[in-house]
Amino acid sequence: MNIKARILKEAEKDYKKFSAALIPNIDNVLGVRLPTLRKIAKEIYDGEDWQNFLQCNDCEFMEEVMLQGMVIGLIKDKPEKILEYVKSFVPKINNWSVCDSFCNGLKFTKRNKKLVWDFIQPYFKSAEEYDIRFGFVMLLSHFIEEDYIDRILEITDQFKDDRYYAKMGAAWAVSVCFVKFPEKTFTYLKNSNLDKQTYNKCIQKIRESYRVDNSTKEELKKYIKS
Repeated sequence: MNIKARILKEAEKDYKKFSAALIPNIDNVLGVRLPTLRKIAKEIYDGEDWQNFLQCNDCEFMEEVMLQGMVIGLIKDKPEKILEYVKSFVPKINNWSVCDSFCNGLKFTKRNKKLVWDFIQPYFKSAEEYDIRFGFVMLLSHFIEEDYIDRILEITDQFKDDRYYAKMGAAWAVSVCFVKFPEKTFTYLKNSNLDKQTYNKCIQKIRESYRVDNSTKEELKKYIKS
């Protein structure tokens, strides 16, 4: 399969304009919809050349990088082997869209929680913005449950970074914690060490959630820091 030719064929001009506006820090978006990319990723994985595709380091378009992440999510192998591919891919992440779709696709995490939990811990202390976001999006995608909620809030409380997409990853993770564990997360927010911008983004994202009732949203307004 000529992957570049395929995604160029599937690109939509209007969707490119829409997508590019949502990802302002890059300029190589083609405008291929996610369901189409997932279909292409499966075709790549079902072929014989997917390993070579994952080794490509000179992707011209964002969608090529996103496809690599999607293919990794399809790999059926030992979890340790999959994590080798994950480790090689994370440095290629340079925008929130690739990061978030990649994390969501790593379904093997469900059967290998402890292994993946240990694997992602160094990313929270990384100097790279999207390494940090990768860690937080992995948390909110796969770990917000009884066995991990206390540890997640502890990690969040140690978060210190001034970059926007790292902050938004942390805030998003806390908002999902609130949806699933409202009392525990509310108690945490009242005493957290989060910087003001990240803290207020947590409140904002919780209040934007359709899974939080209106009375709680009104109560949370009182905790916005000026």
